[in-house]
Amino acid sequence: MLHLVRRALLAVTLLGFIAAAPAYAHETLKLEAPKPLLAPTPPMGWNSWNKFACNINEALVRKQADAMVASGMKDAGYQYIVIDDCWQKSRDADGNIVADPERFPGGIKALVDYVHSKGLKFGLYSDAGALTCGGRPGSAGHEFQDARQYASWGVDYLKYDWCYTGPRNAEAAYTIMAKALRESGRDIVLSICEWGTNQPERWGPTVGHLWRTTGDIYDAWEGKKDWSHGMTNILDMQVERWRHAAPNAWNDPDMLEVGNGGMTTTEYESHFSLWAMLAAPLIAGNDLSTMDADTRRILTNTDVIAVDQDPLGQQARRIWKEGDLEIWARPLQGGGHVVVLFNRGEAPSDMKVSWDQLELPAGQKADVKDLWSKKVSKKVRGSYGGTVAPHGVIMLRITPVR
Repeated sequence: MLHLVRRALLAVTLLGFIAAAPAYAHETLKLEAPKPLLAPTPPMGWNSWNKFACNINEALVRKQADAMVASGMKDAGYQYIVIDDCWQKSRDADGNIVADPERFPGGIKALVDYVHSKGLKFGLYSDAGALTCGGRPGSAGHEFQDARQYASWGVDYLKYDWCYTGPRNAEAAYTIMAKALRESGRDIVLSICEWGTNQPERWGPTVGHLWRTTGDIYDAWEGKKDWSHGMTNILDMQVERWRHAAPNAWNDPDMLEVGNGGMTTTEYESHFSLWAMLAAPLIAGNDLSTMDADTRRILTNTDVIAVDQDPLGQQARRIWKEGDLEIWARPLQGGGHVVVLFNRGEAPSDMKVSWDQLELPAGQKADVKDLWSKKVSKKVRGSYGGTVAPHGVIMLRITPVR
């Protein structure tokens, strides 16, 4: 009976929102304040959803913050601790958003202060609809009120989802929240999470700091499950998006699954390498407090992280493909290149990149560093390669020298 009552209440809530939504659909706001420069390189951090979904609480989040520091992830560049859906419970008599008192008995402000005391930054989740994807109160009609609340708590990052939005116009809805955040009195990164369905690459760069390009990732090499996609399926959806990424405006192919158990260590190395090539936000989605050595090694590979964080901010292009074999490349600030030789197949394969594929003279000498084995080859000419493991990569930093 209780679940029937909840469903009835949900239906009433949604009908009320949809009835009011046409006013939103044509609402436009002018973003008078410029977008703050908060993401000159892709954000790095941790988010609760991939591992814990709605099973979150104050103690768990504190534990993740502790582990981010103790594991070396903070030193490697990770800085955001982001609580995803299900932290909110209701609104009070004044319409203020209220955290679930059973899960977060100390309140969000105290948790933010704890995360900040670790030298980290704090992020929250909300939704442009009447409800979040998990059925909690969304921010529709409360954007400015919520933004002021987040600012008063000390929030640094907002992931803003797209469930229960009815006929709302995505650009208008995200513009409202962007304006609210910019007028909140605090710099807050806006992560647009509308799944790439409303051409966020067209309007996202002026509105937010990053925008999702697809539905959710799930912890698998390939496949589709409901609205979620395996890692290589997500990768394929990024091929033509390289033109849209730039500093402070990033394509977001969704969070990392490294360490969650659905892929092999080799596949996780590929996942991490390719996300770095995409200049993607590196948002870990595992339990940081129970990482094994391989997971920690992958997530804290500073050579790979440096590629993701390269100040030029140029997303990689797939420059060659033949069957299961691919070459991805991106230029770096200062004139170097990073190349990933990627083998989707089930057998080892010999692969190489030639200098002409990188628009380098064939006689150009270059130092080549393998970013996983750490092997360095000096003054290489013409091409470089090796044997790539099944579902694996060779990731090379190529630096021209005299």
